[in-house]
Amino acid sequence: MHVLATAGHVDHGKSTLVKALTGMEPDRWAEERRRGLTIDLGFAWTTLPSGATAAFVDVPGHERFVPNMLAGVGPVPAALFVVAADEGWMPQSAEHLDALHALGVQHAVVAVTRSDLADPGPAAQRAREEMESTSLGDVDVVSVSGIDGTGLEALRRSLDRLVATLPAPDTDDAVRLWVDRSFSITGSGTVVTGTLPAGRLRVGDELEIAALGRTARVRGLHCLAEPVAEATAVARVALNLRGVSTDDVRRGDALLTPGRFRPTDMVDVRVHGDEVTSLPRQVMMHTGSAAIPARVRPLGADTARLTLARPVPLRIGDHGLLRDPGSHRIAGGLTVLDVAPPALRRRGAAAARAKALTDLDGRPDEGSELRRRGFARREDLERMGVQVTGTPVGAGWLVDDDLWGRLRTRLRETVAEARRRNPLEPGPPIEVVRRALGLPDRALVHALVAAPLEVRSGRVVTAEDDGAAGQLPTRLIEAIETLRADLADQPFAAPDASRLAELGLGRRELAAAERAGAVVRLADGVVLLPGCVREATRRLRALPQPFTVSEARKTLGTTRRVAVPLLEYLDRQAVTRRLPDDRRTVRMSSADVGMAR
Repeated sequence: MHVLATAGHVDHGKSTLVKALTGMEPDRWAEERRRGLTIDLGFAWTTLPSGATAAFVDVPGHERFVPNMLAGVGPVPAALFVVAADEGWMPQSAEHLDALHALGVQHAVVAVTRSDLADPGPAAQRAREEMESTSLGDVDVVSVSGIDGTGLEALRRSLDRLVATLPAPDTDDAVRLWVDRSFSITGSGTVVTGTLPAGRLRVGDELEIAALGRTARVRGLHCLAEPVAEATAVARVALNLRGVSTDDVRRGDALLTPGRFRPTDMVDVRVHGDEVTSLPRQVMMHTGSAAIPARVRPLGADTARLTLARPVPLRIGDHGLLRDPGSHRIAGGLTVLDVAPPALRRRGAAAARAKALTDLDGRPDEGSELRRRGFARREDLERMGVQVTGTPVGAGWLVDDDLWGRLRTRLRETVAEARRRNPLEPGPPIEVVRRALGLPDRALVHALVAAPLEVRSGRVVTAEDDGAAGQLPTRLIEAIETLRADLADQPFAAPDASRLAELGLGRRELAAAERAGAVVRLADGVVLLPGCVREATRRLRALPQPFTVSEARKTLGTTRRVAVPLLEYLDRQAVTRRLPDDRRTVRMSSADVGMAR
């Protein structure tokens, strides 16, 4: 199937021509048929000579209904442009052409209607001239009469040639169905319609409703008024949705493949048309079937930042147009360059951003995005419309290759500098490294670390630094040697706070010594030498089992200040077992204590 929208001035015979081509009445409302004026979108279809199906979205031509017209044209790749022979080129002809050009539509056939009432030549020539400098370029023009049928077969052949040139849709792409109608059917519930430009839909699919942030199941699916189990792009479809009301889903909402789009309320765009500086501060942005109020912030000569009144599921490369709500004039088209732009907080940030956008053309490119962003999650890039081929470095993160190389160098420098600043620490904590390198996730620190660096106990350390006492500062080594001499004869006579201070062993020094295996810290301010566990186990095993704290204190030749935390330490190490009456037994012999402490 191929979907085309009609376009052209009010009362130039668009609906009459569609009815003549399809045998179907596109005007749905009684008021439309009574007034002979299309107010809202209409739909009809026909089979072309080649056997291809052409479905038409019939749009209103009156200036008061331009928003309705844009809702119909937005998702459609081609147009049937109508100009009346007896009236020629008119104001809404120009406005509809401006809309098609702004949206980047490149395929159209011009039908000069009422050729039975006037010479179609002047109108055809004017249409060619007007379209030549737009995105439509050189178009096929056919003179017809919807009343007597003149030229209809030629128009069908022209439409056949047109649809043969339309690009093939990506039927494996994610679904983004812009809703153009929402209504309720008794016994069925909520039904929505729209043009499916890519992907495929099946009965039973779960679709995300962007405006609600939740999903709805496809209960039924119709294509060209016939029930189907599956519809592939391009197609006009009607979906019966389970679990939502007509108030939940309205024109301008989008139904999405879950997890494949990123709703955003801020985009950077390139504007085609009026100068950015001449745009009003408030505009209406039309994209798909949606019309969203937007605030304009000029960036460069043809780039701007739009802050949208509500989040919209946009991707890089999407097209839209800007309409001045005051003058009711199309100010220009737009191409989405970035759906997740950086904040502009610092002085000169807008100018720098304009420069960064200069070379972007709206074609999503993985390398370009990573060069600008540095880091990006794979799923985030895919939601922006970027085809990802690279392999994440870790936790789903993709990183620009040049930046990754620089970060490895900076990591080594950061660790070395941290050791120089804090010689008592084996290396900086992971979070300190993350902040120093400006990484968005701690997982990237782990991914960056490579030999000779490694992550140990939540810190980035040098692998060769095994934590031995020899890696400690000379002053600290000398203090530990003095402590060793103090405890030579009485290994459990832990020095008091004054002696530790005299030796220069504060909390940081003792922590470093403990990490290096040079001391055992039993409690705050209570330290012994390595080997104390083995010696304590030997002495305690010699006691009658079980034993009390007092008996342990005496056999160890120490005070309660040391004995109590030492026994608690032995409990934690499973060397001793504490009984309900507060006595203890030794679990293992000294030969079984496989630790240096």
